Amino acid sequence: MRFLVVFALYIAFFVGIKIYIAWGLRQVFVENKYLALVYFVFSVICLILGMITLNTAFEKNNFFMSFWSNFSLALMVSVFICEAILGVFFIFDDLIRLIQWAMAKFSANSIEEITTSGGRRRLIKTIGLGFTTLPFAGFLYGITKGKYAYKVYKQTLVFDDLPKAFDGFKIVQFSDLHAGSFDSADAIKRGVETMQNLNADMILFTGDLVNDYEEEIVPYKEIFKNLTAPYGKHSVLGNHDYPLHRRRFDDEAHGQKNLAALKQHHLDMDFNLLLNENTLIEKDGESIRLVGTENWGKSRYFGKMGNLNKAAENCNSDEFTVLMTHDPSHWEVKVKEHPKHFHLTLCGHTHGCQMGLELPNFKWSPAKYVFKHWAGLYEEKGQFLYVNRGFGFLGFAGRVGIPPEITEITLKRSVV
Repeated sequence: MRFLVVFALYIAFFVGIKIYIAWGLRQVFVENKYLALVYFVFSVICLILGMITLNTAFEKNNFFMSFWSNFSLALMVSVFICEAILGVFFIFDDLIRLIQWAMAKFSANSIEEITTSGGRRRLIKTIGLGFTTLPFAGFLYGITKGKYAYKVYKQTLVFDDLPKAFDGFKIVQFSDLHAGSFDSADAIKRGVETMQNLNADMILFTGDLVNDYEEEIVPYKEIFKNLTAPYGKHSVLGNHDYPLHRRRFDDEAHGQKNLAALKQHHLDMDFNLLLNENTLIEKDGESIRLVGTENWGKSRYFGKMGNLNKAAENCNSDEFTVLMTHDPSHWEVKVKEHPKHFHLTLCGHTHGCQMGLELPNFKWSPAKYVFKHWAGLYEEKGQFLYVNRGFGFLGFAGRVGIPPEITEITLKRSVV
């Protein structure tokens, strides 16, 4: 009963916003007010279809999303966000109108002004409508093409103590697959081909193979198995790879069976899964150390299975070391202060919120209000952190201003 009451309140809230927007559009489309009605019907249909998807697509043991399930849910979210933006303009306009109405109580001139300023008020709403068309177009692109528009981000990092044999060594990183969200195997093949064509020396995957269930990756195993690199493919687990969402599983045994099968999938795809472990990468008589931890997140919801001390066992203090860990908060809380110096830490997890704005000297996303380190390269205390924006998507099936990422990092030795 409580759920039904909360659900009804949510629906009433969303419908109320849509009514308010439609009423404002009536003032914009003075000569054709039916356009406001058409928009209202469209917006309500988006809400209904999205809510149906929420009620069915995320049911227990539902492993895969269809294109239309992804699209209907993403369109509902897109319309609501754009309505929120447009609502700011409408509220501003209505506040002006309210102030003028209050002033009209004390001044006859104000009464005349309020009756003749409708055009100016309509202008504010019209500007708001025009302004909102840009993000709406961005959302439409993001939920159709943008979610598979893979972008290669390239970084060259220079170190004094990089072994000479590894000068120019190329690492390709990808993260946050969330295979159960995919709705196009052909698009995934294109992304993997892009990765392969970078001719990496080593390929690293930093967790979240699935949303919940190990079955999600099965249709794509051969695609990722075809990835090759001379110095191997290595991986770690992310928070979604563990049976943390208990309502998704019948019992503890079911969850652990799911985790065991998921680990086997890594091996089947020829990934060396590092579970609080490390391995030596050798080249021309020299070596670097690759360390991989299980998931460790600052949030109490994501678990702290990662054990940095165990993962770094038998690592020499003077070794050049690359660390894979899923959640960048691990670097913030544990890695930076650890006695072992980790030259480069590779993470994912944030997705860059899958929406935002990145310009040459400016970067913004809602992710910045949750994560201190949310996308790209950071450096503190002589240690580098790189946060991958994610290969896949989760929940919102789209990418708006934050494209899916493949990272290419070239290690260089400084010339003395």
